[in-house]
Amino acid sequence: MSAPGAPSAALQRLRLRTELRKARIKAGLTQREVAQKMEWSPSKLIRIEAGEVGISVNDLRPLLTAYDITDRRKIETLLDLARGSRKMPFTEFRDIYSKEFLQYLALESSASIIRNFNPLVVPGLLQTEEYARAVMSSYSQGMSEELMDRYIEGRLARQDLLQGDEGSQLFFVIDESVVRRQVGGRGVMRTQLERLAELAAGPRVSIQILPFSVGAHPGMQGPFTLFEFEAEEMPDSIYLENPRGDSYLSNSPEETGRYLESFWELEDAAVKDDVDTLLLRLAGRLGEGRDDLVSLLAETE
Repeated sequence: MSAPGAPSAALQRLRLRTELRKARIKAGLTQREVAQKMEWSPSKLIRIEAGEVGISVNDLRPLLTAYDITDRRKIETLLDLARGSRKMPFTEFRDIYSKEFLQYLALESSASIIRNFNPLVVPGLLQTEEYARAVMSSYSQGMSEELMDRYIEGRLARQDLLQGDEGSQLFFVIDESVVRRQVGGRGVMRTQLERLAELAAGPRVSIQILPFSVGAHPGMQGPFTLFEFEAEEMPDSIYLENPRGDSYLSNSPEETGRYLESFWELEDAAVKDDVDTLLLRLAGRLGEGRDDLVSLLAETE
């Protein structure tokens, strides 16, 4: 494990790939030209610059020479980043996760602020095991129990991020349909609502509910996640995923800025006061066999 206060392996790899790409461009070299100089396959450099793989110190030294980097302090900084970035999070799940989602997990584990909007289901970071299994079972018909267990294991491992009173700040806006839809049945949903209430009462997690009465809103285009980082050289990133499983990741300031404004607009329209109490009341009504959740949400407006 990293020492307290030390940058995560994921963040160090992200910083290193950014610095290497900037150095290559400053040197006026294409990826193909660098690959030829290093006697690498072009795909190796592409994967290093994409953050998909790390780079050994032995490979990095001649690469920095190819980029005409001679400043000792700069070289040692980059070598330290290479040493610290070798062990990426969740690599033990490479057998089930795509490289795009592993990159998402690297961002998730390194961000200082995470903002997520979801109009359909409880976000993965907040799901109970039973709720997660019910969701996955609904769209993964034919999946073996063993593979299902692996996915559930990975999802629960991500939730280590929520432990403790210190760490990243997490902001969630979820649609009213998310807390009303009885995924997995009354018992499963009640436990899930109680878990959301517990998290919402804590110091690092903000959960807001967007009521149906808001009408059309910016989040109707689909779920999205914004990542912000303490390190100035790390740009904010936006991650989008559609129901087919296609994903899109961008750190374009124009795109991240647009989605940040949308998220703030969703927050302004959402129920934000005493959400933990509201969620517990919803859970209680489910336990009583009642479905009049609409009237309860209406009471908050």
